[in-house]
Amino acid sequence: MKYDYIVVGAGSAGATIATRLSENPEISVLLLEAGPDYPEIEQLPPEVKFGYGSNIDIWTSSHNWQFTGKSTDFAPEPMRVPRGKVTGGTSAINAQMFIRGIPEDYDNWGIAGNNQWDYKQCLPYFRKLENDLDYSDDFHGNEGPMIARRWQPSDWNPDQEAFYNSCRDFGFPDCHDHNNPDTTGVGSLAFNNIDGVRWSTSIAYLGLGRHRLNLTIKPNSHAHKLIINNHRAEGVQVESGGEVFNVYGDEIILSSGSIGSPQLLMLSGIGPATHLEELGIDVLLDLPGVGKNLRDHPNVWIDWNVKEKYLDVQDKIEPFSQMALRYTATGSDLENDMCVLMASKNRDIRGIIRMIGVINLALSEGSIRLASSNPNQQPILNYNFLDHPEDKRRLRETVRICVELGENAKFSEIVDKLRSPDLTILNDDKLLDDWMMRTVTTGHHIAGTCKMGSSSDDMAVVDQFANIYGIQGLRVVDASIMPDCPRANTNVTTIMIAERISDFIKNSK
Repeated sequence: MKYDYIVVGAGSAGATIATRLSENPEISVLLLEAGPDYPEIEQLPPEVKFGYGSNIDIWTSSHNWQFTGKSTDFAPEPMRVPRGKVTGGTSAINAQMFIRGIPEDYDNWGIAGNNQWDYKQCLPYFRKLENDLDYSDDFHGNEGPMIARRWQPSDWNPDQEAFYNSCRDFGFPDCHDHNNPDTTGVGSLAFNNIDGVRWSTSIAYLGLGRHRLNLTIKPNSHAHKLIINNHRAEGVQVESGGEVFNVYGDEIILSSGSIGSPQLLMLSGIGPATHLEELGIDVLLDLPGVGKNLRDHPNVWIDWNVKEKYLDVQDKIEPFSQMALRYTATGSDLENDMCVLMASKNRDIRGIIRMIGVINLALSEGSIRLASSNPNQQPILNYNFLDHPEDKRRLRETVRICVELGENAKFSEIVDKLRSPDLTILNDDKLLDDWMMRTVTTGHHIAGTCKMGSSSDDMAVVDQFANIYGIQGLRVVDASIMPDCPRANTNVTTIMIAERISDFIKNSK
């Protein structure tokens, strides 16, 4: 059978676009997923079903690809990079922070040659995808598949309340809604978690479409390479159950994520020619931007030991995080380029609370390269964090702000002493930089590795309608096409992208 559309990857974008395209009963859609599928909520394994809990460990789960990467040249060990390997993709294993970027993020995409992607044109799709249980206005949706809610002050964990009040004492404003266009300040985050259940795109979107006769979901099916003839995509080579076979479609949509999509392109001979030739891969199309422009939200952890009397309180706390501070670094012309998250506990070490200092808009960029032509071998991820001096400067300031916040009297009943970094290095830029270069890690928001841009941009991989330059019948629809990370968790923006491109496809763009 030849399908109208083959979607490779049933994650945040893939589940969304497959569901939307299959709304037309005349259209046949095949959705391939390397991991398993659980059609009913009751069938979900605990680490996928429940969004938080002391016994929930996604790090070693078979539903996690368990990638590793290099954060910096000074990191003492490889960095863990979890990505979802199950229907719902990373939306099925993530921290469920349901946050949009600021309007400037999307306006900048438009300025960079993608005039269909400014905030005004993206907003209807943010509203379309969500069912916000707290707000109903021009900026929020109430009829979409993805449920969002915020923790109210009466439900804040003690440390979250202390963090909020400490930030207010510091002079940061209140932010009642981080999905409002004006998001500066401290306040509750929206989460796509209802009664402890992680509301992934598998539940929200595939739950709407999996009964359709024109949507075929094939789990445990790992795409090895694309079938391309005369610069037109015709199908996908797939391995499932030990068998390798081909499936064919009129259009192929890669939604394998910011690691999987560039990897599959390069395995198929589309990417930087020199790199492919080094691995003995026949070059079908020299597209230098594939795997470049790796973006993320680098962060460091500022930890405190809690007081003995607080341990029993902490043991009962769920979830781990409820709020965030977003602000602009001193001397920066990038609005809300920094973020601090408050973590109520550490899963691995009892008696720790943590502030996570995050660069929301980093200037450093990394890359993805193949390790070999074997599709089962993980690619090489080089994040290149803090390579730009401005990233170091801004993060250095954030660490110092976090330490000052933790010294506020609001934490006096909770905090015993600072655990990391050592107080002796705080006022020495070089020593603090050395610590950051050793400890900086991923925000789990990898993006940009198949960059969307104009044809005049040598690093652009797709046009603004997600079509691969130089190949017909092939699109990339996932976080990899973002020109840069939004100043927020990437999941909501990824779903928005899939919603918008679904309409582009329906309108033959």
